[in-house]
Amino acid sequence: MGNLYTYFAANDDAAAATAIDGESFPDTSLVLDAGVDPIVELGTLESILSGRPYEEVADDPRSGHLLADGGECWVVTLTDGAATALAAAQPPRCAEAAIAWSHTEELEGANPADLAEAIRGLSGLATHAAARGWKLYCWMSL
Repeated sequence: MGNLYTYFAANDDAAAATAIDGESFPDTSLVLDAGVDPIVELGTLESILSGRPYEEVADDPRSGHLLADGGECWVVTLTDGAATALAAAQPPRCAEAAIAWSHTEELEGANPADLAEAIRGLSGLATHAAARGWKLYCWMSL
C-alpha cells in the first residue's frame, strides 16, 4: 500500500496540527487521497502553474514544513504560492498544467486526465480556503 495524502484547509498552523489523527480536520472540505505528495510533486505543479522556478518553491519556508509528527503520519504546510496558483487555475489551465505535469520525472506516464482531476480538486479546495483567508495543508500517512 502506498502513502495516503489528504489535503485540507485551516485558519492557522495550530488548527491544522490537530488533524494529526487523520480525523479531526478543521473543515469538511477535503481532497482525500489525492495521490500527490505535498513536497516534490505539488512543488512541481506550483512551478508549472505559477512560473516560479522549482528551486524557489522548494526553498519556501512553508514548502512541506512539518507541523505535527505522529510517527507514521504527519501534517505539513503548503506554500502560499501553491494556494494562490491553485485557486487561480480555471479548468482549461488545469488541463494544460496536467499535460506538462505528466511529463515530469516524478509523474512520467501518469494519465493527464487523472492529473487534471486532481488539480481541479485541489483548485476547489484552494478557492474555498482563499474565500476564508485560510491556508492549505496536507495530512499524510505511510
